[in-house]
Amino acid sequence: MSADRPITLLVCALGGEGGGVLAEWLVETATACGHAVQSTSIPGVAQRTGATTYYVEIFPRPDRELGELRPVFSLNPVPGDIDLLASSELLETVRQIGLGMATRERTRILTSDSRALTVAEKMQPADGRVNEDTLRGIVQAHALEAIVLDLAGLAKQSGTAISAVLFGAIAATGLLPLAREACEATIRRSALGVDASLQGFRAAWKLVADLRAARASIERAVNEIRPGEEAASAPEAGTRPSPLANAVRWPVPMRALVALGHARLVDYQDEDYARLYLQRLERVLAAERAGVEATKDGSGAHSDAEPAGSGAAEARVGSETARWLALWMAFDDIVRVAALKVRASRMQRVRRELQAGDDDVVRVWDHFKPGVAEISGLLPRPWADALARWDRARIARGREPWAWPLKIGTHTLVGTFALRVLAGCRWLRRRGSRWAAEQALIERWLVAIERGAREHPALGFEIAACGRLIKGYGATNERGKATLLHVIDQLARPAGRGAHARADDAPTRARAILAAREAALADASGSALDRTLAQHGAAPRPPLEQPVRIVRRRPAHVGKITSTPRAPNH
Repeated sequence: MSADRPITLLVCALGGEGGGVLAEWLVETATACGHAVQSTSIPGVAQRTGATTYYVEIFPRPDRELGELRPVFSLNPVPGDIDLLASSELLETVRQIGLGMATRERTRILTSDSRALTVAEKMQPADGRVNEDTLRGIVQAHALEAIVLDLAGLAKQSGTAISAVLFGAIAATGLLPLAREACEATIRRSALGVDASLQGFRAAWKLVADLRAARASIERAVNEIRPGEEAASAPEAGTRPSPLANAVRWPVPMRALVALGHARLVDYQDEDYARLYLQRLERVLAAERAGVEATKDGSGAHSDAEPAGSGAAEARVGSETARWLALWMAFDDIVRVAALKVRASRMQRVRRELQAGDDDVVRVWDHFKPGVAEISGLLPRPWADALARWDRARIARGREPWAWPLKIGTHTLVGTFALRVLAGCRWLRRRGSRWAAEQALIERWLVAIERGAREHPALGFEIAACGRLIKGYGATNERGKATLLHVIDQLARPAGRGAHARADDAPTRARAILAAREAALADASGSALDRTLAQHGAAPRPPLEQPVRIVRRRPAHVGKITSTPRAPNH
């Protein structure tokens, strides 16, 4: 890097992350260190809460060495002319790379690996998130040096905004002529959240400095190895399995998922419910092992029709079932919502997002609108059926479905007490109508997985993956369950009946279920699913009952025509 041209720095931040404060800190520190500096910002609303870029140019030689000369700065970043690209969000980093701001020959990239999902990602019925490995690969491919760290997590641990953490990481790169002491002095002069900002700055400085030192050490070691000489490898660091994984001897690929699912269900209900989760997984795993043995030929090898990685060692069916079973068993209801609203971690998160100090008063109002379905779910079946009949009668008379709008102040004693009482009603779940209905549907799905896995592991895996269809709440949740049951009822069983039934077409049925599931996730209207079902010879989905309302309205002005005179020259 030449000492006779400015060092160019492009900072990318999302709205509310303190990008403007970071740019001011950089300018103030450079000025205090005696360097000419210029900064401009370009606000934007293209991404999430609004992406803003801050462009800073710092002349590397201090003003005292320039005499009467003054550097010439640019007002905006030029593609391919950036020395350091610093960003608080991974996709925003890639977006700047797509604009040509980073080049492998010149640009060092410093970015947080955190993600703020775009609207396009959230709109997808399935998992619409951009693959993070792909984003990381793009960063690595277009950087002279890439530093990708969990800066958002570091900011959370330090109790500060990501701008302070990003400031420390930028200063630790050694690219800018800014001393650490000068940077910390700038933070102290800001007089706002100084202690937390300094903690985040120092943590990021140490993390980046240690990383760069480790990379330099590795490069020196590689350069010192003579041709043909092998470097001794360090012993592989193994992870200690959890007691839960050791107790039931799950396959290694399942252990992390099983542990997470078990903890989720203990928090959701109790130990007995989490034990039921493990028992269900043991059934599926036994069926998968039986299916793997059944698909082996006489030599003990898997048949050619079996896809790679479908053996019991990989436990693909068990792992997929463990993922979606835990989510389905922990279905959302009003008890769960109340429990999440009154958690201390939630109020801490709200205060952190608002950047509220210890002396600031924060008031939180939560809006609820439970309907008949939510309330009847906690009632016994006879009471729930009676309440549902009453609501259907109201709808038949042209009324809106009944709902109870509530506005509860979670910051108040009365509001918190009410939600805690509701959150303590977990014992009502087992006596409610929805509990019985959900468990019956879960069992139907699990029986289909077991039956499919015994025929062929690929078939069991695709049936287990249909758990992705269960999501959301209300009508969306009901529609997903109906789609899942229809798909497995129509496509999971062998074609034909009786003596004409074929059990050797399991891979074909697996492909059909995969196509139907992808169609259901790609099109919320269901048209693509209907076409896919027809292509595979499955019965169409039954039509749903929809009330039709006829509303008579008399026009406010019948036969009256009004006009407004127009002004001249308009």
